[in-house]
Amino acid sequence: MKDVRPTSSKVLQALFNILGPLHGLTFLDLFAGTGRVGLEAYERGAFAVVEVELLQKRAAAIRKNIRIGMENNYIVLSMDIRRALQWLEKKNYSFDIIFADPPYEEGWPRKILQLLKERNSIIKNEGDIIIEHSIHEPLDILEGDFVVIDRRTYGDTILTFLKKKEAIS
Repeated sequence: MKDVRPTSSKVLQALFNILGPLHGLTFLDLFAGTGRVGLEAYERGAFAVVEVELLQKRAAAIRKNIRIGMENNYIVLSMDIRRALQWLEKKNYSFDIIFADPPYEEGWPRKILQLLKERNSIIKNEGDIIIEHSIHEPLDILEGDFVVIDRRTYGDTILTFLKKKEAIS
């Protein structure tokens, strides 16, 4: 099993301090890894959390952390994010917050934005997209689709916050 690079405690704390209260919001965690980010979102009041993790062993480990009472509002999908986004769109899911912490330096930040552009209904009109990426892999913005509203650097890690362009206008 490929090593997981979990979001550092410093970045995790910064992320949720920036997001603020999550009460009643829906949260999608792409590349869930250990599931720590989604669990934190749920513990901070997210109404519903969906975590996507390709590797079945990791997805099973995330499911073990789901406590009684959470199961109706907490879904773990063990599939590729392309297939997961297609499934979520087909089921009419739409999220207030989409967080992605893909493998570094494999071109994922741009791919994620392209996938979200193609599945535009997955992110609510006023929703936030947050991509965690390496300082060595700048995030190119697709012309006309998303707008960077904030960018924070923590060592070798960048959190880039985006919104749909039409939400800003």
